[in-house]
Amino acid sequence: MIRILACFAVVPLCAQAADTMLYYTAPATSWNEGLPVGNGRLGAMVFGGIDEERVQLNEVSLWSGPPLPEDAPGARDAIAEARRLIFAGQYGAAQSLIAAKALGERNNPRSHQTLGDLRIGFHGQSLLTMGREMEVDRQPDGTMPYRRELDLDTAVATTTYRRNRIDFRREVFVSPVADVIVVHLTASRPGQLSFHVTLDRPMDFETAAVGPATLAMRGQAQHDGEHLGVRYETRVLARSQGGTVRTRAGRIHVENADSATLLLAAATDYNLADPFRPLTRDLGRACAEALERAARQSVDELRTASIEEHRRLFRRMKLDLGDTAAARLPTDERLAALRQGSQDPGLEALLFQYGRYLLLCSSRPGNLPANLQGIWNNHLLAPWSADYHLNINAQMNYWPVEVANLSECHDPFFRLIEGLVPAARKTAANLGAGGMAAGLATDVWLFTAPYGQPGWGMWVMGFAWSTQHFMEHYRFSGDRGFLRDRAFPLLRGASEFFLDWLVPHPKTGLLVSGPSTSPENSFIAPDGTTAALSMGCAMDQQIIWETFTNTLEAARELEIRDAFTSRVEVALRRLAPTRIGNDGRIEEWGDNLKEKAPGHRHVSHLFALFPGRQINWRDTPELFQAARKSLEFRLANGGGHTGWSRAWIIAFWARLLDGDKAHENVRALLAHSTLANLFDNHPPFQIDGNFGYTAGVTEMLLQSHLGELHLLPALPAAWSNGSVTGLRTRGGVTVDLAWQDGRLASAVLRADREIVASLRYDGRVIRRNLPAGDPVTIEAASFATGKP
Repeated sequence: MIRILACFAVVPLCAQAADTMLYYTAPATSWNEGLPVGNGRLGAMVFGGIDEERVQLNEVSLWSGPPLPEDAPGARDAIAEARRLIFAGQYGAAQSLIAAKALGERNNPRSHQTLGDLRIGFHGQSLLTMGREMEVDRQPDGTMPYRRELDLDTAVATTTYRRNRIDFRREVFVSPVADVIVVHLTASRPGQLSFHVTLDRPMDFETAAVGPATLAMRGQAQHDGEHLGVRYETRVLARSQGGTVRTRAGRIHVENADSATLLLAAATDYNLADPFRPLTRDLGRACAEALERAARQSVDELRTASIEEHRRLFRRMKLDLGDTAAARLPTDERLAALRQGSQDPGLEALLFQYGRYLLLCSSRPGNLPANLQGIWNNHLLAPWSADYHLNINAQMNYWPVEVANLSECHDPFFRLIEGLVPAARKTAANLGAGGMAAGLATDVWLFTAPYGQPGWGMWVMGFAWSTQHFMEHYRFSGDRGFLRDRAFPLLRGASEFFLDWLVPHPKTGLLVSGPSTSPENSFIAPDGTTAALSMGCAMDQQIIWETFTNTLEAARELEIRDAFTSRVEVALRRLAPTRIGNDGRIEEWGDNLKEKAPGHRHVSHLFALFPGRQINWRDTPELFQAARKSLEFRLANGGGHTGWSRAWIIAFWARLLDGDKAHENVRALLAHSTLANLFDNHPPFQIDGNFGYTAGVTEMLLQSHLGELHLLPALPAAWSNGSVTGLRTRGGVTVDLAWQDGRLASAVLRADREIVASLRYDGRVIRRNLPAGDPVTIEAASFATGKP
C-alpha cells in the first residue's frame, strides 16, 4: 500500500490559513469525503483521484416531476370533526379520521437529481504500469507527496501530487461570474499531461461529441419512465497549451499537453416563474454560448473574476478563536483528535466559516434556494428527495444568512416562498380558511398540500414560519420597499389564515390551533395509546404569536391601521399561551400530555426561544427557566442525536445565556455528527446542520432580538481569547468584537443609518449615538458606569 504525505515543495503548509482551509493527504474514497464547490446554480464534488479524477456534478433545478401531493377534498369537514373528537379526549379516533380524509397522497418518488459525473482518466500516468511500479519520488519513510484542499477564501479545490519527478496540479472552481465549472490541470514539465474525459450518469442520459473538443450529455430527469421532469443538457469543452485535443468514441482525448482547461456548462428547461410551463430555449445552444463566453478568457482571468466575486461576500466576516498545534494537521486528523478529547478552537472556527461558505455557494440571487443537501447531491432519489422541508430544515438553512453578513443569499428563499402563494391560497381555502397556508414540505413544483401520515403530515405552519424570514430581513436591512412590497403581503396572508383557522378551546375560550402535530413527535394519550394530533400544541401557538406580532410590527412601520390589524390584535390577546406543566417543563402539547419519545430530535416546543423571541430572559423569566428545564430533560433522554438537532441545541443554549453548555454541544456536533469533509451528518448528510451550527455560534457571540445589542452573551470558557469581525445586527449595525481572558476588550460598530443603540455587556447597558457609516469604538471600560 502506498502511503501519501501532504507536505512537499509545491504547496507549503504554512502558507495557508488554518481557519479557512480544509486539507487531506489522500484522495476521497467516498462521496462524503469529496470537497464541494458551487456558484448557487452549479455544484461539484471533487474527489482528488490520481489515476482518475471524479467531479460529481449538480444543477440546482434538475428535478423529476409530477404527480404532486394534492389537497384532500374532504379536509375541511374532517378537520371540524377531528377538533370535536380531540376536545372530547378521543385522540385516536381524530387521528384516524385525519389520516383517511384530510391528507393528500405523497406521490413519490420525485427528487432532486445528480447531473452526473465528469471523469478524467490519466492514462500513461498510473502508479502501476504493466505490473511494474513507476518511478515515484518518495520520502525516507516511504510516503509520496500528495495534498487535496479546499480554500474557503477562494472557493477553489486543489489537488497536488508528485510522481516520476513531475509535480501535477489540478484546480476546480465554479465561477459565479462566468457560470461554468472550471477544471485546470498543469504539470511541472512540458508535454506531461495526457488524459481522457467522459460524462456519465446513473441512468436517463445520452452522450455525443458535438465538436472536435466538446462532449455533450443530455436527457430528462425521471424515475423509470415516470415522474417525467426537467430536461437538461451539459457540455464540456477542453482546451490545451501544447499537445493535441480530439474527440473519439464518446470521449475527449488530450495528449502530451503542457497544461489543459476543461470548461463545463449546463442548462435546464426549468422555469421558476411558472414550473409547469418549461422554458423553450435550446439547451444545447445555451451551453454552447456559455462555453464560448468563458473560452474567450484565460484561466487566470476566469479564476481571478471568480475569486473576486466570492470574496466580495465571504470576506465580510472573520472569526479567530485561537489555534493549537492541531491546526497544522489534516482536517480529518483534526476531527479524529477532537473525538479523542483534544482542544481545537480553530476547527470550531473553521466549521463556522464552512457554513458561510456552503451557503453562498448554494444560494445566490436569481437561483433556487439551498435544499436539504444545499446543491450537492449524488443520487437520483435523494434522502427526503433533497426537498424543502418547511417544518424546520429549509428555515434552518437560512438562520445564519443575515447575522453572518450574507443577506443577498436570502433572496432565493424569498422567491421560493413567494412562488408558493397561489398554491398556499388554495390550501388555505381547502382547510376552510382565507389567507395562505402550507404543509411540512415543498419542492421546485411549488405545492403546499398537507400530505402523508398524521404524525408528520398534519401540520400547516410551513408558510407562516417562512414569513418570519421576511420580517427578519427587514429588521436587519431596513429596506422599507421590501417590507411594503414583499414582506407585508405574505405576513398578511399568513395572519388571515390563522384568523380563520383558530378556534376557541371549550374549557378556556382561548384560541388554539389544530388538529396538528408537534413536528414528527408523538405523545401518550390518556387511554395509554400513542397519538400525534392535538389542539393547541406549543409550536403552533408560538408560530402564530410570532406571525401576529410580526404582522402588527410591519403594519406599524408602514402606518397601516385598519379592520384587518384590529382583528389581529384581538386574536393575539385571545391566543392561548405557552404553558408550563406540573413538572416545570414547557408543555409540548396541551392537557399535560407526555411525550412518547422524550429524547426526540425535534425540540419544537422551544421555537419561541429560538428562532422565535417570545421566550427570553427579560420578558418571560418563568418560561425562560421552563425552557431550560425542557432542554435539559430532552438531552438527558438522548436528544440532539442528529446533526441538525444538535445545531439547534447550540442556539438554544446561547439564548439561555449559557456559553459553556453551548460549547459542549459545539464539540458534540463535531465529534458525533460531522463527516470527514465537515458536512453535517443527520445521518445521512443533511446540510441544515452546517447552517444551524453557524447560526448557533453567532448567537453565542452577539444577540439583537430584544432590541439591544448584547455583546458576548454566551461566551464559553474554551474561547477565552478571540475576535470576530463583520457580525450583523437587527437595526443594521455591523459589529467587530475582541476579547481577552474571557472579557470583552473592545467593540467597533458601524451603522447603516444613524441610530441610537443600546449595548448590553455583563449585565450593564449603555446607549451610544451611531452615525451612518462611521465606525464607533466602544472600550470595555465604558460598561463600568452603565446601568444594570
